[in-house]
Amino acid sequence: MTQDEPNPPRALVIDDDREFLESLSMLVEREGFSVVAARSLADAEARLGETSFDVVLVDLELPDGNGFAFLAEHEALEHSEVIVITGNASVDSAVSALREGALDYLTKPFDRARLRSCLSNVARTRSLKGEIADLRADLRHLGRFGSMVGSSPAMQSLYDQIAKVAPTSLGVLVSGESGVGKELVAQTLHRLGPRSSKRLVPVNCGAMAPTLVESELFGHERGAFTGADRVRQGCFELAEGGTLFLDEVTEMPVELQVKLLRVLESREVVRVGGSRSIAVDVRVVAATNRDPRRAVEEGALREDLYYRLAVFPMHVPPLRERDGDAPLLAQHFLDGLNAEHGTEKIWSPAALERLDGMDFPGNVRELKNLVSRAYVLGDEVLGADELGAPAPHRALFGGAERDGDSVTVRVGSSIDEVEQVLIEATLEKLDGDKAQAADVLGISLKTLYNRLKVYAAARRARAKGADAPD
Repeated sequence: MTQDEPNPPRALVIDDDREFLESLSMLVEREGFSVVAARSLADAEARLGETSFDVVLVDLELPDGNGFAFLAEHEALEHSEVIVITGNASVDSAVSALREGALDYLTKPFDRARLRSCLSNVARTRSLKGEIADLRADLRHLGRFGSMVGSSPAMQSLYDQIAKVAPTSLGVLVSGESGVGKELVAQTLHRLGPRSSKRLVPVNCGAMAPTLVESELFGHERGAFTGADRVRQGCFELAEGGTLFLDEVTEMPVELQVKLLRVLESREVVRVGGSRSIAVDVRVVAATNRDPRRAVEEGALREDLYYRLAVFPMHVPPLRERDGDAPLLAQHFLDGLNAEHGTEKIWSPAALERLDGMDFPGNVRELKNLVSRAYVLGDEVLGADELGAPAPHRALFGGAERDGDSVTVRVGSSIDEVEQVLIEATLEKLDGDKAQAADVLGISLKTLYNRLKVYAAARRARAKGADAPD
């Protein structure tokens, strides 16, 4: 090596299996790392004073202790990236380590392509952690985390979770009510992750006909079905090397969930009408506006798929639980409108105070619509009058209403309110024929049954609350 050549990145490999240790060390060296090998934690500890390490690959269970616990105890390894090694029986332990900050994990026997991918992410991950630290500093001063806005304790907790999991390729399941910004969370995870140079491909599982979901996800071969006049790549292939965002995953037909689980486990897809397996390297971020565990109990989400998707579960709080964030968001949306239209409109103090006390059942989406309406109605200073009636906000919009054979939807109604009125009105019109109602509404019969269960449970809860003593 000449004096001008940079030093190679350094790796510490710890495993008590001599043959495995030699093989792994050789492969890590081929990826351009200078490798130090250790067969025990005591051996590794003796090496710590010799040099620092960019990455540590460590077996979780060693004869003289737990590998991850060992790393946590040594300040010399505080800034090293960690890849844990485990047998299939202790994958749960590896996942726990990931939640504590490990970069990734390898199972024995490990996939060499997976190893190369892990090691190639080391430099990128170190850079990302610096970027995330800067973003968290911005949060303290501006109430922002990248493109996300909010300084409430609930959002700061969410930002902390994003900061931990974004630099990894870990699967994330994002839950939260409609309109809270789950897709924005997925975008932030992608942007701050090691796959940001590749595509983020969003798929709304609840907006597609069940017969089209499989083709959309996995692609199809020419002639696979009527109208398939050419080969089409699915979203997994389109997201190769990047991130696939599965929105409203609990609306996916259960029979297709089996195929999705198989793809997540094998990292291979087979196009509809095809027989050839195609390797895919994709990070999956899924989202649902339902309680995932309740969805499992109701049969809308397979339990095995839930555990595969929710390696790192994350909940986005509703706006009503984000104290002080409504005015921040309102200013953010107004700034965007001013920039778009070349104006300089501002909020009055009374308007900001009103916003801070409003309910927003439609969450951030509803607030954004309200800001747009106030912008159109107001002049240079947007006052409380442009926001409509005083809080609580439900008094302003009042939801959707049934009127004979018609459903009236008022601007600002939450999607859940509109959906319930429409479903129940359709059922009544069809004399309770659920199969026909599902067909008319364009949803699966299972989805209809699940919705009706939710409505019934809500009625029982309200009745119970009404009967409770003061």
